[in-house]
Amino acid sequence: MSAEPTGPASGPSPGSRGPAARTTTGAAGAPAAPPDPRRWWILAVIGLAQLMVVLDATIVNVALPSIQEGLGFSDHRRQWVVTSYAIPFGSLLLLGGRLADRVGRRRAFLVGQIGFAAASALGGAASSFEVLVTARALQGVFAALLAPAALSLLTTTFSAPAERGKAFGVFGALAASGGAVGLLLGGVLTEHLGWRSTLYVNVLFAAAAVAGGALLLRRRPPQAPPRLDLPGAVLASAGLFCLVYGLSTAGPRGWRSAATLGILTAAAVLLAAFVWWQARGPHPLLPLRIVRDRVRATALLSVFLTGVGMFGVFLFLTYYFQHTRGLSPARTGLAFLPMSGCTMISAIGSNLGLLGGVGGRARVVTGMLLAAAGMAWLANLSAAGSYAVEVLPGQAATGLGMGLITAAAMNLGTAGIDPRDAGVGSATVNAMRQVGGSVGTALMSTLAAGAVVRDLAGRQPAPELLARAALEGYRTVFTASALIFTAGAVLTLFLLPGGLSAERAHGAPGGRRPSGP
Repeated sequence: MSAEPTGPASGPSPGSRGPAARTTTGAAGAPAAPPDPRRWWILAVIGLAQLMVVLDATIVNVALPSIQEGLGFSDHRRQWVVTSYAIPFGSLLLLGGRLADRVGRRRAFLVGQIGFAAASALGGAASSFEVLVTARALQGVFAALLAPAALSLLTTTFSAPAERGKAFGVFGALAASGGAVGLLLGGVLTEHLGWRSTLYVNVLFAAAAVAGGALLLRRRPPQAPPRLDLPGAVLASAGLFCLVYGLSTAGPRGWRSAATLGILTAAAVLLAAFVWWQARGPHPLLPLRIVRDRVRATALLSVFLTGVGMFGVFLFLTYYFQHTRGLSPARTGLAFLPMSGCTMISAIGSNLGLLGGVGGRARVVTGMLLAAAGMAWLANLSAAGSYAVEVLPGQAATGLGMGLITAAAMNLGTAGIDPRDAGVGSATVNAMRQVGGSVGTALMSTLAAGAVVRDLAGRQPAPELLARAALEGYRTVFTASALIFTAGAVLTLFLLPGGLSAERAHGAPGGRRPSGP
């Protein structure tokens, strides 16, 4: 298990153990460094970077029809505008996290921002499908370096329990609502400035984040930087690439096709070999002590299930608003606003007031149940029903649940990680979310397609029947998401110890409930 984080200056944390946990001195015996007085400005910079990375997973979704018309590519190539970003992002996150630990998080953060901005500018200026997909892939590469650097900077900047909870509330709000914010921003930009602006806007975000990072983040050379585990990096990157690629293409090819099964089998073999090597390698890319912790492993599972349950929903709600209700891109983005607002309120408020004293298990379970209820409500959508009755309650419940889950799970998933492993530990949280999103998108696409085929079986596909079949596909997706969140609530209830804050979560071996009240 990883070492305990240094406690706040006021004294040791409850349930702590060992010399490093009983005192506020560092490894060398020096007093713990006081909190950075600029830490809240640093949070703003980190939050801006996180928002940019998360919203870019969805910002082009609303713009896809305009992009396709502008560059003139076929329907079967359309998915690559989205998946060319997701594949390198998901497959390179662990390597990006370890690079951040090795070269320094400040440097990784700034290089990731600058590279992401350059790739975005290339995509905005693209004159062909091939150039656009290349730019999106480069965005994913630099996002894989930027995202773990940002989260590990947050982890190491905020160590005092009360402040850490507030900081992760803000960060969790941005992480959970970024997808919906991307849809809102993408719709407004596409309608008023054209699809290229959905990529150019990243240059503005990155410029502000780079300027803030250069001014606020201190140059801290990594202490005893870990050696780079090249065999582990190859196995992890190749395995995650095959997993994300296989899941992304399972919809159009079919789950039982030889290509899909071959790619997913290769993913399983490569990832099994990666785990085997991590247990034996001298300098593991992902030290298994990070994921052997019971609390952290459950938090990672919660992040994964949240990605499975939500990413596909963003996609199909977008289809519902534009294709079934005939909303414009800008109005489609606005239709997601209640979900974004509820997510932010819930994530930030989850660590304040009365909720601040509620344990992590209660927050995650409650969030899962709220999200399940919201998805179940959306499973009753109709083509012409009232938005305020059929859509708004489901969005509000889902948004409130997402905020609770993300803020608590990301905090529990990164608490107690040895500072030397902060980058790769943070990358693991991001990787679980990203891979979960890829699983969810592929799974929901397959379920929706199957529902449409079943509804149209033996009938002439007239326009009204096609519209009804599409609704049946949406309902199937929302029902499946409700079941996933319900399963997540049950698993979390039984796997997470009760009454744990992030600061106490890792106070006993294996994540067991620490002694004391």
